[in-house]
Amino acid sequence: MARYTGPSCRLCRREGQKLFLKGERCYSGKCALEKRSYAPGQHGQGRKKSSEYGNQLREKQKCKRFYGLQETQFRNLFDKAAAKKGITGDNLLIMLETRLDNVVFRMGLASSRKEARQLVTHGHFTVNGKKADIPSMPLKAGDVVAVKEKSTSSPKFKEIKEMTISTPAWVTIDTQKLEGKVLAMPTRDQIDTPVAEHLIVELYSK
Repeated sequence: MARYTGPSCRLCRREGQKLFLKGERCYSGKCALEKRSYAPGQHGQGRKKSSEYGNQLREKQKCKRFYGLQETQFRNLFDKAAAKKGITGDNLLIMLETRLDNVVFRMGLASSRKEARQLVTHGHFTVNGKKADIPSMPLKAGDVVAVKEKSTSSPKFKEIKEMTISTPAWVTIDTQKLEGKVLAMPTRDQIDTPVAEHLIVELYSK
């Protein structure tokens, strides 16, 4: 299945909530969901009944879109989460959060996960001093993510040096060095993504 290349705001409208796919625009009055808070398409404003399966499917789709994964990627990650000890839903979210692209976003080095994925793919970062250009690369406690020296002169990263960034408790960022560290693996209560992961587990368990 090819990656979705259509309007990002359409996905937010389909899920009925902000997925924060376009960075600063999502926080402004230009947000499409604030202007048209109904699903896209000809029948977007019609009333629809939701079944148990429908609710589970929507939750899975919403989670995929939050983190920018395709179906096969998401299913493979779920299978790995299910094979690990602990609560499958918690494992899934923790694995999603500790992907390199998401960590770059959480550190404030990108305005959205979509931008973070693009920056990683273009080779702007290192992990523990080594080139890292795979967005799905899993990180662990103690890993150091830094902007490559050649990239620090770009306007994007110069702007970050002037910013004060608030990060989750499990990561830290030094804006002057353009370097951040994963302090610990996140716990479920440290993940603010509005997803009911138990519905995803129920869907894949059928």
